[in-house]
Amino acid sequence: MAYRSLLCGLALLAPAFSSAAVEACDIPARYGVSDTAKAIVRAACDEHRLWYRPFIDRDGRIASLGVTEAESEHLADNGLIAWQRVAGYWRESATLSAMGAIPGATSCMQPAGNRFTDTDCRAFLIDNPWSAAFISWVMTRASVPAFNRSPRHIDYIRAAYQGGVNGTPYRLADPAAEKPAPGDMLCFLRNRSSTLNHAGLIEALGSGRAGNWKSHCEVVIGANVGGDRTLYLVGGNVANSVVMRKLTLDRTGLLELPKASAQATSITEQGCSPGHEEECNLNRQDWAALLKLTAIAPTPAQDSVNPTEGAPAVPAPDEPAPPTH
Repeated sequence: MAYRSLLCGLALLAPAFSSAAVEACDIPARYGVSDTAKAIVRAACDEHRLWYRPFIDRDGRIASLGVTEAESEHLADNGLIAWQRVAGYWRESATLSAMGAIPGATSCMQPAGNRFTDTDCRAFLIDNPWSAAFISWVMTRASVPAFNRSPRHIDYIRAAYQGGVNGTPYRLADPAAEKPAPGDMLCFLRNRSSTLNHAGLIEALGSGRAGNWKSHCEVVIGANVGGDRTLYLVGGNVANSVVMRKLTLDRTGLLELPKASAQATSITEQGCSPGHEEECNLNRQDWAALLKLTAIAPTPAQDSVNPTEGAPAVPAPDEPAPPTH
């Protein structure tokens, strides 16, 4: 808590920004934003507040970080423990059943309080990326109709590419050509030897080569709020927490993408080190997909989902082995 208090104190000494730029989650949705988009933004922002509002600044640096995924620390709501909340993302999004063959997954199905299953579940949470489970949880919380809940981002990227299949609520767009808006998702491809960008992703999806490609998506919660030329995203399992990311928009409202030659797919590949700080930028990713929200109305509100009742079939995860987060 002392660390967070220090950050707040330093913020008072920083240059003045508009309140819209500093606390995008607290700004009312602009006119024309659909109820579905509002529900998505609300679900993502509520979780971001719960994790003490950590964020990555426009320069790609982690500016603040509080509690992380496997800790037994309380979140901003004192009734919630960090690792138990992450286990809840898995359970309540109906994505945990697909992980049943992976050690620790079944333990996360059990009520907290048993030291053996608790320890087993916490190991599972560390070893298996939960960013797609978080997205699926947000869509479940927001009652987004026909969303393809999955432990893999590529599955709903593919559904958006196919368009209209099972009434998918998203369509795939080029982040270099269309403006992001609240309720959309921005995605990058990760752990690849070369940068593909949107054109390469489209070719791979069309030829069936995308398969179980590793990727990562985050929810757009605000764009150019108050004219600040900033895109605000919220994602799970970013720095092992629920984190807001700030990206730069150009004067027209499009995402400012790094040049292909400068883009990299991981911090390691960027050569980030104490001697090369200029290479350390968590925002320099292969942003290949903008998923535009097409659903205009949520289904009847739900507070939670029982994963054993009416859960859709979920494909097997693409990362059965302990991954690098």
